[in-house]
Amino acid sequence: MASSVLENVKEEVTCPICLELMKDPVSTDCGHYFCKLCITSNYESMQHGEGVGRCPVCRITYQFENLRPSRHVANIVERLRELTLPLKADLCELHGEKLLLFCKEDEEVICWLCEHSQKHCGHHTLLMEEAAQEYREMLGKVLEKLKKDEKELEKWEAHIEEESTSWKNQIEGEIRDVRGEFKKMRNILDSEEKEHLQKLKKEEEDGLRILAESRKQLAQDVQYLRGLISDVQYRVQGSARAMLQVSLTRSAYF
Repeated sequence: MASSVLENVKEEVTCPICLELMKDPVSTDCGHYFCKLCITSNYESMQHGEGVGRCPVCRITYQFENLRPSRHVANIVERLRELTLPLKADLCELHGEKLLLFCKEDEEVICWLCEHSQKHCGHHTLLMEEAAQEYREMLGKVLEKLKKDEKELEKWEAHIEEESTSWKNQIEGEIRDVRGEFKKMRNILDSEEKEHLQKLKKEEEDGLRILAESRKQLAQDVQYLRGLISDVQYRVQGSARAMLQVSLTRSAYF
């Protein structure tokens, strides 16, 4: 019954031109479905006017530009392929018999006729389910080992993560210490710089003050000396009495 239904569905989605399951199905104005490539080739070889073709099924004309892709039919074809492939896969390609046995030497799934063929003669064969059970047990052991290895790797990963965090924290702590030490050193240097600058500023002010006092005293001495020079010049140019007066008062000048 199920096979009959599949055949009916297959007939509905078979291209009337290539007689294969449709690829990229499209529909004409009259409602018939074809492979896009098939109806395009038919249109190009059988044109009945500009942009007009004739349906290969009902012979009704259609507009080529009106061809409509059918996602619905494409989905049916895809599903039909999925349903029929397993049925074919369960049969031996050489003999058409069900694949029920497994040849351990050739590692192939075979049918009962293959078992007696020259290719597999004398080989160790067993039921496919028994072979599957052996492989299942073997894979179970492999899986158990893989899971054990996975746990070891997870432990190692956790250890590496812990070491990474510890190392990061250690380095960050050392960075903070270095920054703190250099900050202290900068504070000390800033303080010493300020102290030295203040000392130099005071020395500058004291030196300038002493020099200013010396300049002031020098100006007074120059002024006094110039007064003496002027007085002596006046007496030199004066009378003999004035000249003698200079001699009498020389000790006052020198």
